Amino acid sequence: MLQHDTDVIRAKLLAMGALDEQALGRAIQAFVQRDRQLAYSVILRDQDVDALETELDRLCLEFIVRHQPAAGHLRFVYSASKVVNELERVGDYAESIARQVLMVSSVPFEVSTDRFNELANLAIGMLHNAVQAFVDKNPDLARATMASEPRVNQLRDSLSADLVDWRVQERLPLEALTPLITVARRLERVSDQATNICEQALYFATGQYFRHLPREGFRVLFVDRANECLSRIAEAAGRQLCPQRFSFTSAGVTAGAVDPQTLWFLGEKGLDISSQSSRSMDQVPHLDQVQVVVALCKEAEEALPQQKPAKTLSLQWFVPDPSEAHGTPEQVRAEYERAYQSLCNHIRDLVHAILGNDHHLPE
Repeated sequence: MLQHDTDVIRAKLLAMGALDEQALGRAIQAFVQRDRQLAYSVILRDQDVDALETELDRLCLEFIVRHQPAAGHLRFVYSASKVVNELERVGDYAESIARQVLMVSSVPFEVSTDRFNELANLAIGMLHNAVQAFVDKNPDLARATMASEPRVNQLRDSLSADLVDWRVQERLPLEALTPLITVARRLERVSDQATNICEQALYFATGQYFRHLPREGFRVLFVDRANECLSRIAEAAGRQLCPQRFSFTSAGVTAGAVDPQTLWFLGEKGLDISSQSSRSMDQVPHLDQVQVVVALCKEAEEALPQQKPAKTLSLQWFVPDPSEAHGTPEQVRAEYERAYQSLCNHIRDLVHAILGNDHHLPE
């Protein structure tokens, strides 16, 4: 009986996810074709998602009353109830997109819908995989799915920026601007709900609650061109100066090979990073939960508006890159030391600004 009831809830979750996928697909089709009839059908069929939400709420409550679950079964029904809420929101986003179609269907304008389609395909794919990861109790699929979210955010940001530019250039009428930005934003929100479902899948599969785990420390990300030198020095310095209450990490706009001189310099200071591979910003886990992103070069500064997470503070510390220094070994060594000390001073100022000047840091 316990297994039967578990299987019923799993099947209903898959059905609800499939309804959401279908609604999103039809909503974006209505948007691309400016098809009001199709948009109306998406709005009317949202009641099917609501009906499944009500049924799943009942099934989860009956599961608890009937089986008094513990351990893994309790995690399952708790997480399933959370997933139901996320899927109900996705249904609302599909309906919202359809309503934007009604608003712009008679407005004359011509813009490419290619990136809207790309955004929709990414978001719908994430949703599908997230639900599958939960139903199959597959933590690897959940983690892989979550890794797609930065790309969705980047695409949404660039698309929204272009829409505003097109309006300034009078290529887009004012009455179309807000609906089009709303469509992009709703698709991005679908990816957020998919990530939330993945977090529930991880909790169900592992027993660890990941949603608030990264916020146990204040997260700071250093970004340079290729995660080769400056960002590595900053990360290592931050970890040495303030190992408690802060989590320092680094990335590049792209990922490149670590500068050998940087390895040697940090090793001389007792900071061994030889086992750490380079990575780009889109490879940083839980990027949306980083509180401060520090750009260490012009290229990183230019990348931040497209790639940085929402509600994240962006800073620019323009420190000369010692890997580009020339001269005698002593002169090059002095440039590395100068960069290191400059980054340490910046980090101390940042930590004191957050924690207060009474917090002692090593000199």
